[in-house]
Amino acid sequence: MKIDIDKLSEEELIDLNNRIVARLRFLGQMRAHSQMLDFKIGDRVTFQPEGRAPLFGILTRYNKKTVTVITESGQHWNVAPGLLRKAASPGSADTTGTNVIQLRKE
Repeated sequence: MKIDIDKLSEEELIDLNNRIVARLRFLGQMRAHSQMLDFKIGDRVTFQPEGRAPLFGILTRYNKKTVTVITESGQHWNVAPGLLRKAASPGSADTTGTNVIQLRKE
């Protein structure tokens, strides 16, 4: 389907632009959602922020376009699911471990 934009009025061009932007946002959200399905709450994950060493943590929440990860040091990070990798549990040879992490009491 070809659209001759030279024949569209300014109002029609603005409407077309708004529809394109909305569609691109929707496609991005769908892509992020499908990537989120590779992980579940409680998974141990790793990611590497730019210019920093890899961080390890537990996935705790799904957001609209990101997931929330609480790192081993207690920091909260919102990370795009495409940047996450599943990480082996510390002491993964020990099968008695759980996905429970201690949170600081405030």
